[in-house]
Amino acid sequence: MNGTAHEWFKSSHSSDEGGNCLEVAVHPAAVHLRDSKNPAGPHLTVAPAAWAAFLGLAGRPE
Repeated sequence: MNGTAHEWFKSSHSSDEGGNCLEVAVHPAAVHLRDSKNPAGPHLTVAPAAWAAFLGLAGRPE
């Protein structure tokens, strides 16, 4: 990462009891993703359009 502080959040459906949680930090130029169990990394960075497309597909029933 570039040294910029990110404000990370996770789903309101996540609990504090562990498990698999994805944390997201959204910025105008990039969306950063990380595993809540390993905040030091690795991190994935995607374009906002790619994140929007993913969210659109993730909400669709099969």
